[in-house]
Amino acid sequence: MARIFLRKETATQPGIDEEGYLIEPLEWNEDIARRFAAEESLTLNEDHWDAIRFMREYYAEHQIAPDARHVMKHLAERLGADSRNVLFELFPYGYVKQACRIAGMKRPRGWSTG
Repeated sequence: MARIFLRKETATQPGIDEEGYLIEPLEWNEDIARRFAAEESLTLNEDHWDAIRFMREYYAEHQIAPDARHVMKHLAERLGADSRNVLFELFPYGYVKQACRIAGMKRPRGWSTG
């Protein structure tokens, strides 16, 4: 079982678990996303933000992180059918490790970090 607090929550820094995921996804904001992205050496562009905002909206509605295929479908609706792999181009170290973490999701149980 994962330890709950690696870093203590402060006014500017929410609590994260030992793998760096937010403990409470409702504490997420765009500044946190930028900070997490910088830790991953990513500069967020409009396509990143589109995926992240879709993930946040999905989470707000379903209280769970969307499966990668839902995000891929969302991106394909905007970028075209040939964009099936754009999610993995945007987040090259994996949907869970980068996209879910940057979007402020809890680490999905049973998913690999790849």
